Amino acid sequence: MVTVSAHAYPWDVLGDPAFADRVRAAGLDAVTLAVSYHSTRAATPQHPHRRLVDARYAALYRPVRPQVWAGRRLAPLGPDWLAEADPAGEAIAVLAAAGIPVNAWVVLAHNTRLGLLAPESTVLNCYGERYPYALCPSRPEVREHCVTLAVEALRGLPAGALGGVSLESAGQLGASHLGCHEKTDGAYSPTALRALSVCCCPGCRAGWGGLDPIEVTRSLRAAVEHEEWLPAPVATVLLAARQSSADRMRREVVAAVRELLPGVPVTLHAHPDPWGTGPSPGLTPAAPAEVDALLVPCWPTAPASAELVRSAAGFGRPVDAYVTLLPPADPAGLPEHVRRLRAAGAERLSLYHLGLLPARQLPVLAELAEEFRNHPSSPRS
Repeated sequence: MVTVSAHAYPWDVLGDPAFADRVRAAGLDAVTLAVSYHSTRAATPQHPHRRLVDARYAALYRPVRPQVWAGRRLAPLGPDWLAEADPAGEAIAVLAAAGIPVNAWVVLAHNTRLGLLAPESTVLNCYGERYPYALCPSRPEVREHCVTLAVEALRGLPAGALGGVSLESAGQLGASHLGCHEKTDGAYSPTALRALSVCCCPGCRAGWGGLDPIEVTRSLRAAVEHEEWLPAPVATVLLAARQSSADRMRREVVAAVRELLPGVPVTLHAHPDPWGTGPSPGLTPAAPAEVDALLVPCWPTAPASAELVRSAAGFGRPVDAYVTLLPPADPAGLPEHVRRLRAAGAERLSLYHLGLLPARQLPVLAELAEEFRNHPSSPRS
């Protein structure tokens, strides 16, 4: 069955009796709701009582149980900008009462508050600079945190109301980070960004086998400064180390999710480029077989996004095309964009973002949902 969903935050649902009506008017099959999420400042143009939410730190939008997190350095906080004790749980109950299925959206390794609290647990680049927003999966403490966070985010949710679980940042983040008045866009070439995204922390270096860390660091700096990629044998070892850490973390998280919610499908935010970092980390050879679907970022409306979908479809799992309606996306070009993604093999469509959109753009949601349903999808490779 074709599934079209849209993303939302708990505060979009809570206190807005018209939210469910907008979901139906847009022709959506489900809502993908954040149950843990990184810091953000969000517009709420359609909410009856607010216009902005300043979510100052990464938060767990479920009850934070002291007995679970006692003694752990990496422990989440609840959102002090919301009054509800269980914001995501209450929002899911509202949607369930309206007959709307929910995908629980869990952000794992993206947490600036914890990265500043425990900098040695974050990604370290070849210049010795930390990325505080990026918890490194090579660290046992980080993996344990992500597993516990996923379980606590999903614990007690009504399984009958859940259409799936969507795992974001289930791997390593890199040099690019869309936040904190970002002033790095366009400064580095793709090669330099790739080199700056290689983690050189002790945990990652332990997976480099017989490579000399000093020489590797020099090679990475040369790649940044001269825009020439690493020798193939070195690159192979570095990628294998990253993938090993990502595989271990993802497996532990997915196993815990499946034990807690047997039969509920798990979707992985992922990128077909194995070197990809960020909210949608690069796919490892093992990843597709361990989840039920792959959510692929398709925010640029150029044909290259359709090629990403086609590449991801080759892994043999349903592909969920992740499309934004927010600027700089041109609403006039989105229907053609969605048709291309569908033709390239996308079996699902995830639209970003129901709570952030102004009312004037709501008809575009319905148009895209209709375009996706009515356009044939290429068979999976």
